[in-house]
Amino acid sequence: MQKVIAGCIALTIMILSLSFAGCSKTETVQEEAPLVRSQTIKMDAMGQTASYSGEVRGRYETQLAFQVSGKIIRRNIELGSVVNSGDVLMEIDAKDVQQTVNISSAQVASAQSQLGLAQSNLERYRKLYEQNAISRAQLDQYENTYEVALATVNQSTAQYAQGANQLGYTSLVADSDGVISNVNVEAGQVVSAGQAVMTLVKGGEREIEINVPENRIDEMRNAQQVNISFWALPDVTTVGKVREISPVADKVARTYKVRISLINPPAAVNLGMTASVAVGSSTSQQAVYIPLAAIYQTGDTPNVWVIQAGIVSLRPIKVGAFGDGKVQVLEGLQDGEVIATGGVQKLREGQKVRL
Repeated sequence: MQKVIAGCIALTIMILSLSFAGCSKTETVQEEAPLVRSQTIKMDAMGQTASYSGEVRGRYETQLAFQVSGKIIRRNIELGSVVNSGDVLMEIDAKDVQQTVNISSAQVASAQSQLGLAQSNLERYRKLYEQNAISRAQLDQYENTYEVALATVNQSTAQYAQGANQLGYTSLVADSDGVISNVNVEAGQVVSAGQAVMTLVKGGEREIEINVPENRIDEMRNAQQVNISFWALPDVTTVGKVREISPVADKVARTYKVRISLINPPAAVNLGMTASVAVGSSTSQQAVYIPLAAIYQTGDTPNVWVIQAGIVSLRPIKVGAFGDGKVQVLEGLQDGEVIATGGVQKLREGQKVRL
């Protein structure tokens, strides 16, 4: 009996030993490296790039208008027509102007007839005065009549010339070669003198017109590089130069119109095309722009997570200008380094990550 009890006790001790041995064994859990968004640092001397939408316009644009009022009876051009200097673009009904010219012509004939009579009388009475047949006062009267008739002739002749000019103004003539970019009236419409009826783009020089907010004007004035692309020509890019900045803001949009000249414009660029203008400002110090989401703030010090050999380490940086969701880094990063740009609040020093 004692041998049986001793054997049970030994078996119990063996089972308890195995149980404690199993509890003391620790399983190692491997943590999976998180996947992070990253950016490779590229240092250059260019600042942040601003992009604007614009339209292809002509360098010289003229608003054409009639110099007389009337009803348009003929329109010889269409939108986009190519015209040459001297081409008749539109015509106004000239009936009333022609009648004015006829009246002026009749007045000239009448004045010339009166002048002829005054001259004959003056010559006749001058001879009588030489013969002491009339007084000096009578001769002065006929000399004055002659001078009045001569002035009347000059006046009526000038009125006739003015009427003839008005008759010529009933035809709107192109003053240079170009393209019609806008037409505001149609045949049958009555227009007044000086009313703009169309726009003539002279020559072949092209520009881009953009609207710039007031906080970007200084940047635009100091722009060192302007790159232009076209929505209709995805494979075409060209370089431009800021030519003109409006000194007055638009009353409604509060933006400033800026004209950018195209340097060696592609032949496929046409008036009215939509253009995208990227403007970069030059800085004297090399810098890089990173997303604001890459900043990890510790107290008053901005930091970024630098990734080396798949391991992150926190590094303080010196920041510059902010704008458009990005921040300028002036110090703390080197060309070619890789930083984390997403989920930076969940990273820790020395943690392994996957790019």
